Amino acid sequence: MGNVAMNHPDTAPATQGRAAKMFRDIFDSGRPLTFVRSSEEQRVGRILREAGHNLFDNGAAPLWSWSLTEGMRRDGGKVEPEASNAREALDFIDAHKGPAIFHLKDFHEPLRASAEVRRRLRDLYQTCLDRRKFVVISSPVRFVPEEIERDVAFVELRPPDLRELIDFVHDEAKQIAATGTSVDSSQATVYQLARALQGLTLDEARHAMRRAMAAHKRLGTESIPALLEEKRLLIGRSGVVDFVATETDIGQVGGLENLKSWLMERKRLFELRDTLSEDIVPKGVLMMGIPGCGKSLSVKAVAAHFGLPLYRIDMIEIFSGRHGQPAATFVQTCKMLEEMAPAVVWFDEIEMGITSADASGEQGRIFAFFLTWMQEKARGLFVAATANRIDLLPAEMIRKGRFDEVFFVDLPLGNERVDIFRIHLRRRGVDPAKFDLSELVEFTKDWTGAEIEQCVISALTKARLKERELTREDLVSVAMGVVPLARTMKEQINHIRQWAFDRAMRASLRPVGR
Repeated sequence: MGNVAMNHPDTAPATQGRAAKMFRDIFDSGRPLTFVRSSEEQRVGRILREAGHNLFDNGAAPLWSWSLTEGMRRDGGKVEPEASNAREALDFIDAHKGPAIFHLKDFHEPLRASAEVRRRLRDLYQTCLDRRKFVVISSPVRFVPEEIERDVAFVELRPPDLRELIDFVHDEAKQIAATGTSVDSSQATVYQLARALQGLTLDEARHAMRRAMAAHKRLGTESIPALLEEKRLLIGRSGVVDFVATETDIGQVGGLENLKSWLMERKRLFELRDTLSEDIVPKGVLMMGIPGCGKSLSVKAVAAHFGLPLYRIDMIEIFSGRHGQPAATFVQTCKMLEEMAPAVVWFDEIEMGITSADASGEQGRIFAFFLTWMQEKARGLFVAATANRIDLLPAEMIRKGRFDEVFFVDLPLGNERVDIFRIHLRRRGVDPAKFDLSELVEFTKDWTGAEIEQCVISALTKARLKERELTREDLVSVAMGVVPLARTMKEQINHIRQWAFDRAMRASLRPVGR
């Protein structure tokens, strides 16, 4: 059976959508039988019309469609009374004079149920060959009988690409405008709306646009949040990917100046990704180090800084087995996220889910796929991974070429701790200028950022219980009672620092381990 690989959106020609070009290539090759796995019957019909345009010398190819409930009919025509069941539909195709495209909907059931229908389809392959008659079976269920497997081109129809979505948004905008509703149909706005809809089917995109219309009573750039909400619902249905809402500005990350500077530089390159060579386009970043020092916060800041949605892959859910074999689920999830591009994909504690420890098992297969995927994934995806148990990371993962850079996030320095205090006080409505925060440096030596945040929360709680404003004494008294992680896990933290000394770039402006 021929499996047809579909081009990436960035490489599809501007004059024709990816899917239509793919079908046109199949028709030009002369293959008479194609099986399309898709639940989008209307979209398949639309693609076939586009692919059939100017297919023959006398213009567009006639398109016929058949279903068990409606029988056989030409586009906009009457039902043919002699082609109601599956066998009669194949006989009708065989007897049809002249070239045409025939779309058979949900034909997997007749193929599964009847040896006679399977035999007739094999006969049809021979009679349609070199006669410019093309049979396209569409179904959400993959079922290609073994008898015809080598004769059928199999297509897994992916969600629409940007070119197809732009055409769709144009058509929808015209229909919406015809109702008297205000529509911004400028090229720039249509492009932004289509970008926001990437990853959705056309039906899902249509519902998303209706939701946006109901919220704003017009269609324009202000509709984008509603379109992204539809994406969030789609992601939620997968069960293994979480949409992480974030408005974390990169300025809300205390310290880590090397990391922040690197991200600011890569943002510009990422925005120019469609015009740059693949080697230059940022692929992702790996942040590893001591727990509670801002790795997760930095990931959220990356998404906010890039202006992209953030999706977190739940490796525990993938390994639960509730969604099928873990390796297959992981592959399907990564491919789904490619359709959501542009986006930031977050692998939290990557060392616990993607490892080469079990080379012949599920983890080994996931690890092997991940290494290849990082090299070949869509350039619209930026991977942000975090790790605590850095000694568990295989060498293949941290070598140059997988991630653009590997950063080590250490305990914050004194001036960084002051910044973190300032950020958390301001976030909770307290003016940090009222305090001499430098006094707290000596009380918070070797603290993590998470411990500083909890110090602020505990001090505020103490003050609120006494119905008064926060004071310096509240912060100091709480700080004096904290036993930091660096003291209780001194050996483990020293081990982490030694491991990272010559394996990673430091995220802060200081030598690793000092």
